[in-house]
Amino acid sequence: MENIAALFNQTYLPKKALIIYQSEHNGEHIYVEAYDMDRKGNPINAHPLSVKETVALAECLNTSAELKNNYLKSKGLLPDKVLYIHPAAQGFAIWYTPEQEVDLLFTESLQVNSGKAFVPPLLWKADKNNLTLYALKERYKPSLKAPLFRAPFFNLYHDNKVCMGTVDKGMENITCLEDFIARWEHCYWNSYFSHMIAGISPVKGNIVQLWQQQVNTGKKFPLTVLVAEGKTIKDLIV
Repeated sequence: MENIAALFNQTYLPKKALIIYQSEHNGEHIYVEAYDMDRKGNPINAHPLSVKETVALAECLNTSAELKNNYLKSKGLLPDKVLYIHPAAQGFAIWYTPEQEVDLLFTESLQVNSGKAFVPPLLWKADKNNLTLYALKERYKPSLKAPLFRAPFFNLYHDNKVCMGTVDKGMENITCLEDFIARWEHCYWNSYFSHMIAGISPVKGNIVQLWQQQVNTGKKFPLTVLVAEGKTIKDLIV
C-alpha cells in the first residue's frame, strides 16, 4: 500500500484549487477564486479565475464527458434503424426493428415452448442501464407521429420498461453506437420471459395462449392483438 501511495503521489500532483462564492441575495451571481499550488501542495497566489484558466478547465471537462458519451457515437454513417440520439452523460438512443423471426426463451412455469416466432415491428429506447420497448404497426421506418403500442411480451412494467432481472448487460466496454444497440438486442432476446408484472396482460386476450399459438408455427404476428399506448414516438423525445 505504501508503494502504491508513493506512485500515486509521483504521478498526480495538485496544480490548482477553485473556490466558488455565491451571492447571499442572488443565487445566480457567483465568483470563482483560483489558487495555484506550491511544491508542498499548499494553495498560494489567490486570484480571480482567468479566461485562460476557464478555457483549460472546459477542455478538461469536455474530454471527460466525451469518454462517457462515446458509446453513442457511430462508427460511420448512422445505421438506418436509428431514429434519435440524445448524446449526454446519461444519454439514450431510439431505434426500431422491423417484423422479424427470432428465438424466444420462456421459463417452464409459463408452459410455453421456447423456439422461433415472428414478432411485430418494435421501437427500442435505451440508455446504459434501462431498456424501454414498444410495438409498432407500421412495416416501414416510422415517423414522429407513429402511434405506439404495448410490446406483446412478458417482464414489462406499466411504463414499458423491461425488467431484465439479473442479466449482465455488459455495457462497461461498449465503445460505439452499433455495439450499444447490438448488445441491448442480444441481452433482450437471450433473456427468459418469466412473468407478467402486476398480472396485467400487454395484449388483447391471453398472452400465454398467444405465444403458445405462435412459437414454432411460422405464423406472422397478429397485429390486431396489440394494445394502443396513447403515445407517439415524438412523446419519447424528452
